[in-house]
Amino acid sequence: MDQSPPDASPHDATAQRVDLRVEGCTALVHGVGGDEGPDGIGFAEDVDVEVSGGLITRVGPARERSEHQGAPPPAEVLDGRGFLAVPGLVNCHTHAAMVLFRGAAEDVDVHTWFNERIWPMESNLTERDVELGALLACAEMLLGGTTTFADHYFHMYAVARAVEVSGARADLGWASFSSDGEAGRERGLDFALRQRGAAGGRVTTRLAPHAPYTVSEPDLAAFAVLAREHDLPVHLHAAETAEQTRASLERSGVTPVQVLDRTGLLDVPLLVAHATGVVETDLPLLARAAERGLVGVASSPRFYLKSAHGTTPIRALRGAGVPVGMATDGAASNGDLDLWASLEVTSLVQKSLGGEADPRWMTSRQVLHHATTQSAQALHLADPGSARGAVGRLAPGHRADVALLDLSAPHLQPVHDLAATLVHAARPGDVRHVVVDGRVVVRDRRLLTVDVPAVLAELRPRLAELTRRDAGRIQTYEP
Repeated sequence: MDQSPPDASPHDATAQRVDLRVEGCTALVHGVGGDEGPDGIGFAEDVDVEVSGGLITRVGPARERSEHQGAPPPAEVLDGRGFLAVPGLVNCHTHAAMVLFRGAAEDVDVHTWFNERIWPMESNLTERDVELGALLACAEMLLGGTTTFADHYFHMYAVARAVEVSGARADLGWASFSSDGEAGRERGLDFALRQRGAAGGRVTTRLAPHAPYTVSEPDLAAFAVLAREHDLPVHLHAAETAEQTRASLERSGVTPVQVLDRTGLLDVPLLVAHATGVVETDLPLLARAAERGLVGVASSPRFYLKSAHGTTPIRALRGAGVPVGMATDGAASNGDLDLWASLEVTSLVQKSLGGEADPRWMTSRQVLHHATTQSAQALHLADPGSARGAVGRLAPGHRADVALLDLSAPHLQPVHDLAATLVHAARPGDVRHVVVDGRVVVRDRRLLTVDVPAVLAELRPRLAELTRRDAGRIQTYEP
């Protein structure tokens, strides 16, 4: 369908020179009604996306491009003819450096996964290991059109360096447990304050307590106080499984979400990873936080199927007004960092849930809304007027993060419904060009920022040492 993008702003002949223009593409645009009302998904044909100073300044008909109005030509042009431009995908929850353990903890229950595989192996990590893993992860994500990721891990200065080098955008938090003591909490705070706004503004930061089952209620409350004092969001795991919710009720008489409420974490900007164990009594608490724009949930559906964890109750959270963003979790649990697959699995699983099975629910456009607007909202990156900036839309004032897909491959043709093609047929290899903050980082399927062969050459000799499981473990899993 050919339509004018509703977010386009009128041409201003006094505007600054265009740094980059994507010419003549089809673009995914918001604000056209449909499944999500005024924020719905549509597609506009033969449009230009113009960028100045890292921001999108115009999304409008190619016939109205700036030099036709007497303005100077752009500094750089990407030929978008035949391509579909979409907002760079947003991975709302991952552990980037866990690509180091891809395939090293397969087909086991969660207790074995943590206690006998992952946490013993993570005790071997050095800062350089994490940097190499994060570089590899950034390469994988950028080549697949994922431009922003929320990372919750260790040695986070190393991850920040990988973000700087790769050109990606990231929201970073240094994970800590109560067993780390006050020093762990202070380390995470120091990192968040020092790195906030790093990489030319492409790094935003958070506090990152691990989860209610590894961080005590007094420590969770201390994190909430720090978040308020320093204007920092929080990112943690909560209600990851129904087992965790049952164990919390047996242990303390409250659910993990109720723990978040009584420790004050639902009164600060909060990203909750997974929430597959959310129960009905949690919904009013989450709804109150969502009304104030505080809480979002990250859903990693392929990981849940792989680990038999159930899934995020998106329909119930939608009813409570909670934005649910798309995620992969780490490659050690998910297998890869492919968000396109997460989009399709979200649609398939949500259509098929129990007594609510309905092929008309979780349409392709609804999934794309979760992958764009709601992912940005979940990360508190949806407000162009905020110091954190805004992603998730091709619209003036948003950061210029764009992925261009080539739809000519046999598995994508013919195209009858662009939304359905994106959700049910697109793959990472269909991404041809990627722009982050107005800079081309992938051109013609070639990553311009990370020397992947050099990363792998340095990493391979470390793998045997990294996967040893006889040197202790960083924590014990007890839900």
